[in-house]
Amino acid sequence: MMSTPYENDIAMQPQAVEAQLKNPLPENLHAMQLDSYDRIILTGMGSSDYALIPVERALIARGYPVWRVDAGRMLDMPSLVTENSLLWATSQSGMSGEIVALLKKGIRPRTLIGLTNDRDSILAQEADILIALESGDEATVSSKSYLNTLIACYRVLAVLLGEDEKAICDAVRAILPEIARLVSDVHCVAELAEDLFSHARPRVAYVGTGAFASSALTGALITKEASKVSAEGFIGGEFRHGPMETSGKGMLAVLCGKPGDETLERLATELLANGTRVVTIGEAAYANSVLLAVPPVDELCQLLCGFIYIEHLTVAFARKNGFIPGHFLYGQKITVAI
Repeated sequence: MMSTPYENDIAMQPQAVEAQLKNPLPENLHAMQLDSYDRIILTGMGSSDYALIPVERALIARGYPVWRVDAGRMLDMPSLVTENSLLWATSQSGMSGEIVALLKKGIRPRTLIGLTNDRDSILAQEADILIALESGDEATVSSKSYLNTLIACYRVLAVLLGEDEKAICDAVRAILPEIARLVSDVHCVAELAEDLFSHARPRVAYVGTGAFASSALTGALITKEASKVSAEGFIGGEFRHGPMETSGKGMLAVLCGKPGDETLERLATELLANGTRVVTIGEAAYANSVLLAVPPVDELCQLLCGFIYIEHLTVAFARKNGFIPGHFLYGQKITVAI
């Protein structure tokens, strides 16, 4: 079976990660003082927004005034940005419709950090500090650009917090062999896809806690894009507030979090009892569910490794669903309409 452009992008992730690690961060990033801003605003759309969840959590834990607001909502409340704000905008293309519209509104924070893969994009041109993803060209659904976005976010965060950015790069370099192994293990989720499509109404729920909420929300997004399967992403207990009624036979629930998470442990127990197929992406399975294991390493490295399983799921789902993995039917790689 021939590989699709999407699968080729997935296969190239180890090389893309290396390119990000070799890309030095701008010197002026080191001179920034977060305490000098009245607020910090994190914005993007889709996976670019969700990748900022770990940044949001880390800054809040340090006591900074932080808003993570997707760029579409930002258009509806531009006054959130003040002349003394730090605005961190993430867009893999640098040309997303909402990001471009936001910049064209003439909104000027004191400092604009632009995180993008295109150095010639509007976001790159407007940014005071440009962080390049260096993930190379990407044909369809976000894969290598998402991993590089996560790495860049953690690197920038470390510098802003006065922590060791080199340690982050060294940790990711150390797991590159594992990333390469996971990328090549294309059949690791075949049985899960087979089981899902043995039901008349297949559906998928991704539930994540902590920083792993980014995987759940992005996982649901790329599942819809790449495989046309109905999927939703949830943070922690959100799933219990209505969506729980859609569980049972025909649902695959993918849980992402740290070992011992009580919310996910209870949820896994209840879902298994009602006939839902439950999978854990993590170090240890919740409630004896199926385990897609990640190494016992730091948070970022677990996010990177765990997300590769989700990419493999989207490919397997697409094939079982009768679609070309990653092929857009109605949209396109860069969403310019708002």
